[in-house]
Amino acid sequence: MQSKPTPYQTLGGEAGVQALAAAFYRAMERLPEAQGIRAMHGASLDLIQAKLAAYLSGWLGGPLVYVERFGPMCLGHAHERYAIGDAERDQWLLCMDTALAELGAPAPLRESLHQAFHRLASALRSHAD
Repeated sequence: MQSKPTPYQTLGGEAGVQALAAAFYRAMERLPEAQGIRAMHGASLDLIQAKLAAYLSGWLGGPLVYVERFGPMCLGHAHERYAIGDAERDQWLLCMDTALAELGAPAPLRESLHQAFHRLASALRSHAD
């Protein structure tokens, strides 16, 4: 019996996750609706893009690259210095939805990931809008 492929596999493994992180930050750079969260980042997005790709690798069912490269990850701790409300969550989701669509991820995967990312991003909110 074949097992269902992980999202990591469906996206194309390491290369797919790297492409997703790059597309995510390209969307953040160009979408006017995402400028609120873009302003939370420094001038260069290189390190944060590498960290997102590393985190997504394990989160999507692939190798635990983040832990191997950067050590244990606590998303809440990593984001506690940012004022994150519904607006910031929604901007982040817009960038991720845009990136997944640009990569041609299958619609069922995009929908399931949107739901999972929504739960995750909602948990990181630090204030109400």
